Amino acid sequence: MAAVNHISASKGTVAENGLAFVEALKVKFARYRVYRETVNELSSLSNRELADLGLNRSMIKRLALQAAYENA
Repeated sequence: MAAVNHISASKGTVAENGLAFVEALKVKFARYRVYRETVNELSSLSNRELADLGLNRSMIKRLALQAAYENA
């Protein structure tokens, strides 16, 4: 007969889990805010101003995603 050992990691207290959840929400909200601010700022520029920066309108969302999530 085979013996089965059950090993589980400590899951922490409810307070620790709640605190971790709140911190994760704060990080997600901060990143989303950076995304929205970047989109809004770049969208407010004229096509000429974007061209001066070497950008076009189709690049705005990708650049905002990079600013918010890849450079974090």
